[in-house]
Amino acid sequence: MKDSITTFIDFFHPPFRKFIDTKTFRYLACGSANTSLDIFLYFISYNFILHKEIVYLPFGLAMEPHIAAFLMAFVVTFPFGFMLMRHVVFTDSILRGRVQLARYFTLVMINLLLNYVFLKLFVEHLHIYPTPAKIITTVIIVIFSYLMQRHFTFKSTPASKD
Repeated sequence: MKDSITTFIDFFHPPFRKFIDTKTFRYLACGSANTSLDIFLYFISYNFILHKEIVYLPFGLAMEPHIAAFLMAFVVTFPFGFMLMRHVVFTDSILRGRVQLARYFTLVMINLLLNYVFLKLFVEHLHIYPTPAKIITTVIIVIFSYLMQRHFTFKSTPASKD
């Protein structure tokens, strides 16, 4: 399966080869696919599974539907994203799988926090409209995430290059 995915992604790389190396192209493709899946699952969960209604949990707790939909999508896209990054993008990592998984989870949590902080900063303090603020935030987080995954989460030997 991973070979099929890699072959499919690499098929589209030649026109971009002058501008972007293979690993970065694979990262962008896999990240885009996982993000698209996340948005799709969020939409389906929020609108058709939860019907935009509050989710009542045990012990009298309640969860807003947009948060429950986020968690439902996360349960699928977290392992899917990890597997894509591990088996398609960062295949030359020297770290054990459980170490990669722990680091990937940590990075995802940091990214969630950064999303929140940057959106609060850009929208509430710098008075940037929400959509451009989200775009700027996404660009910052994608760059940060790529660098962290390449040099920390899926660390490879210094000599390994594409």
